[in-house]
Amino acid sequence: MTQPPPASSPLPLGEPPRQAWTELIGSIGRALHERPLTACTGKVQEVVGTLIRAVGVDAQIGELCELRRADGSLLQRAEVVGFARESALLSPFGPVDGLSRSTQVHALGRPLSIQVGEGLVGRVVDSLGEPLDGRGVIAGRAWRSAFGEPPNPMARPLMDTALETGVRAVDGLLTLGIGQRIGIFAPAGAGKSTLLGMLARGARCDINVIALIGERGREVREFISQTLGEEGMARSVVVCATSDRSAIERAKAAHIATAIAEDFRDQGKHVLLMMDSLTRYARAQREIGLAAGEPPTRRGFPPSTFAELPRLLERTGLNEKGAITAVYTVLAEDESGDDPVAEEVRGLLDGHVVLSREIAARNHYPAIDVLASLSRVMPQVVAPSHQRAAGRLRSLMARHREVETLVQIGEYQAGSDPLADQALARHGAIQAFLAQRTDEFQAFDDTFDGLALLADLPR
Repeated sequence: MTQPPPASSPLPLGEPPRQAWTELIGSIGRALHERPLTACTGKVQEVVGTLIRAVGVDAQIGELCELRRADGSLLQRAEVVGFARESALLSPFGPVDGLSRSTQVHALGRPLSIQVGEGLVGRVVDSLGEPLDGRGVIAGRAWRSAFGEPPNPMARPLMDTALETGVRAVDGLLTLGIGQRIGIFAPAGAGKSTLLGMLARGARCDINVIALIGERGREVREFISQTLGEEGMARSVVVCATSDRSAIERAKAAHIATAIAEDFRDQGKHVLLMMDSLTRYARAQREIGLAAGEPPTRRGFPPSTFAELPRLLERTGLNEKGAITAVYTVLAEDESGDDPVAEEVRGLLDGHVVLSREIAARNHYPAIDVLASLSRVMPQVVAPSHQRAAGRLRSLMARHREVETLVQIGEYQAGSDPLADQALARHGAIQAFLAQRTDEFQAFDDTFDGLALLADLPR
């Protein structure tokens, strides 16, 4: 007969839950990764604004450092952004409150990196890869540097496949290609976040990586819960750095999101990377550069800002394994075209979608100004018949814009211009085709059929 175990023996607990093992492994991996690779220790010499000067630190630009109290407890992390004589210039990942002359600076011997893997899907993380959703530690497959190298330009496959987004105005007249980089240029209140949400839910891709940079906290929660929803979040990774976070956090969120997208691309997936907004990334880079002593040049932006933009954007696109289709929002500060960030980005991307506050005021969404927008790769990814139908519809829309004022004041004579007559007759149908509810998505072939019908061309 089996004897019962002694009273002092622990009761069998069975197999630990999978979540417990995941969190344990993730915690151990993170602790080992974050151990300093060097024994270099310095101290804070000076704090001016958001810049820290440290002495006794032998570190490289881009290297991470830990700021610790005299008792060894961690205060926060910082990144080396420059040097001044014998001092290292550090940009902190948090407020400078609590720093003192006794604060120790430990160089970690590595740049910013993140744990990558399938465990990130459905999660919300900050610019250090730490979870923000309260769902525990993320167990990744491997560690990856936040600063990847762009694919070899001669090894990039050519773009020849259209990306189906489900948005008629985009699929019909501004067709995107898989691996394309597009900018959404929009003033405040024109519906850029709503359009991003539609793309996240409707685009035919394997996974979304969404970077929310410099947004208000309320907007972040609304975007995730309402605009993105459970359907979109189930195949998304969200990297978030709200407007109250430090400049280095806001800037690095863009690099972390791109690194996550690069990892999924290297696994053979098609990734849709969305960044809202590239303008706030540039502003964060401006804060870092000016604090480090760079001279202001174009509209107060230092030279490093315009050097960092192509380094970030060129990392996306196609490689021999997978694809990153990138959508960046750019805030249109004014309509004069004198915005240096918008001007610079327009020349770096493969097209632009312009949202109009005037069109949004008519309750027409998405508020895309088709005539001001362009997809540079559209001719490579659609059939000639699609290209002809889109060109015909653009001609009708342009002619309607030209004669609209004459019609309003009663000076237009019907029959004097056949193209104008057709444009006026089809204007209502064209606007109905371009308008779309946020929960409405249309198949690519159906969009082309509707486009050809409006253009009055054989399908």
